[in-house]
Amino acid sequence: MGSRKRKLLGFLAEMDYRKMITYPLAVFILALILVAVNFPPLGIDLRGGVVVTAYGVDANPDQLARELSQRLGVEVRVESFTGVDTRGVRVYAPVGTDPTDIIKVMKEKYPNAQYTHSEVQPTFGEMAQRQGIKAIVLAFIAMAVVVFLFFRDPVPSMTIIFSALSDMTIAIALMGIFGIELTTATIAALLMLIGYTVDSNILLTTKLLRRKEDTIEEAYLSAVSTGFTMSTTTLGALLVLWLISTSQTIDNIAIVLIFGLLADFMNTWILNAGVLKWYLSRPSRGGSS
Repeated sequence: MGSRKRKLLGFLAEMDYRKMITYPLAVFILALILVAVNFPPLGIDLRGGVVVTAYGVDANPDQLARELSQRLGVEVRVESFTGVDTRGVRVYAPVGTDPTDIIKVMKEKYPNAQYTHSEVQPTFGEMAQRQGIKAIVLAFIAMAVVVFLFFRDPVPSMTIIFSALSDMTIAIALMGIFGIELTTATIAALLMLIGYTVDSNILLTTKLLRRKEDTIEEAYLSAVSTGFTMSTTTLGALLVLWLISTSQTIDNIAIVLIFGLLADFMNTWILNAGVLKWYLSRPSRGGSS
């Protein structure tokens, strides 16, 4: 590792393991509280509702949403999109709203636009919710089984599982803060986050448990150099995707993964590293107390 990178990351290797464990746990508890009091809003595909798409409309989404809400008497949300050869808006309205009423109001201002609409019934939304929860639970179980079989050691294995849970919790808390809807797309992003989390945590855990270096600090610095390169490369790609994307769905997937990867920096290289430093320094493991 270069001397500059060693200097930048050396403070993490020298940090007391108690602080490395305490700070991320405090963030996790705060994230749990935020999720409890400000859970992300559910998207139409999970709660049901009406979507009207208007092609050929170039409008300010917030202003259009206010106008439509006043005219229709219901709260609607509007987002703009850009296609290959057209621009447009999507109007999201609650269950029971007549899509023809939305189209009628919009035609007064945009008579030349082309309109389509779709509707998701609440029963299908509830079904999607159950399937999403089931997918996340099964993914966690599968990940836990693989991790336990690989390490056959409860402390490192449980720490990896907890790190994945913390990453997901922090990402959901940030979704609630920024008003990003929980949809089938963002659930898929949360599932992808499990894979990213396990990769970095397994790298660190394997490096420290089976280290060839003389000290835990040297093994940590070796692992963090590789891990930071992996994570920052992925983070950079997601940032570019978020900046250039014209699809709200892709934007939401990218930003949820960015939230999770930022949380993973903390949970892998501080929390997990702190637990491993404590675990490997015990007298029963041949370390110093």
